[in-house]
Amino acid sequence: MKLVLRVCLLVFYFASGVFAAPGAVRCGKLVDVRTGKVLVDQMVVFDESGTITAVGAAASATLPKGDTPTDLSGSTCLPGLIDVHTHITSDPYMSGYEGLGVSYPREAIIGAENANKTVRAGFTTVRNVGAGGFSDVALRDGINAGDVPGPRMFVSGPPLGITGRHCDSNLLPFEFHYKRAGVADGPWEARAKVREVVKYGADLIKVCASGGVLSKRDLPGTPQYSLEELTAIAEEAHKLGRKVAAHAHGTQSIKDSIRAGIDSIEHSSLIDDEGIALAIQHNTYLVFDIYDNDFILSQSAKVGMLPKSIEKEKKLGWLQRENFRHAFQSGAKIAFGTDAGVYLHGDNAKQFARMVEWGMKPIGAIQAATINAADLIGQPNKLGALEPGTTRT
Repeated sequence: MKLVLRVCLLVFYFASGVFAAPGAVRCGKLVDVRTGKVLVDQMVVFDESGTITAVGAAASATLPKGDTPTDLSGSTCLPGLIDVHTHITSDPYMSGYEGLGVSYPREAIIGAENANKTVRAGFTTVRNVGAGGFSDVALRDGINAGDVPGPRMFVSGPPLGITGRHCDSNLLPFEFHYKRAGVADGPWEARAKVREVVKYGADLIKVCASGGVLSKRDLPGTPQYSLEELTAIAEEAHKLGRKVAAHAHGTQSIKDSIRAGIDSIEHSSLIDDEGIALAIQHNTYLVFDIYDNDFILSQSAKVGMLPKSIEKEKKLGWLQRENFRHAFQSGAKIAFGTDAGVYLHGDNAKQFARMVEWGMKPIGAIQAATINAADLIGQPNKLGALEPGTTRT
């Protein structure tokens, strides 16, 4: 396990720099993430658009005329990694009441720094599932325009939630009359909110189906949106060509989200056997952020988290890891998602160690962050593998 993690970290370092221009790269070893095999002395060739045109034995490779390949013969090559659950515009040291002082423009600036840390850590694609004021849309557009360095981003904008629960804000008293931009109650209001966030640039929809850990006045296992509301959200999103990610710790909310046709279950902490069976039946991806517990419980005094949030995490973290093991051993599809922003950005790879510790084979953990994650975000033939037709990062 230690060897695999060292190899991964080495590849993370090279991922954002080596694949920066058309040409070729000679790899001492190359991980074929589809078969799980590690191939020796391979050449990866790119065309002018940055699309991979050939992968094969270096000795027989045909290179573009005049091209001298980048020599990584002492290293192992891996596709750019994908984290499907991040909050790039969030800072863990600005949580709880401290977060009330952060403006949306400030979020975008914080996000620019975090995006750079993330891509330098080898995560060349992320799915950002929740940000205030469409700050993640602004950051995505800035990265795409070349204004700031960062990973390829698929963003949700403000997450949808019901009044007074997780994904609303319960920190201020009544006289402020404040609610977050994604709050929508009832099927038709929820449909309208889906249309609104798509209008302002969302690539996907994030919905809070259950309570959460870091919010005030709700419990992670408590259902929030009803099955009727979740179904309306999924139908509207899919009609508009968007996938849906459901924040769902709770057992009932997980099953309701799957039955509603939602594409991925985020956190999945209290999933039971029926929920796992439903996920398998509906080809729904499960996302377990099993590194978070380490950071929250070790840094809670420094990051300003609410005391009740710490108590909730103490009760939930171990159960989530046990259910992660049960889910992948049962054959459920797992995508790599960490909840970056609850912990420090750039440390995404630390979750690999927890996945292996809880029984997943190293190649399974890598596949969760490559081909599985690419499939979840709707890019199965473009991202997640080093093979002809995929992009260079």
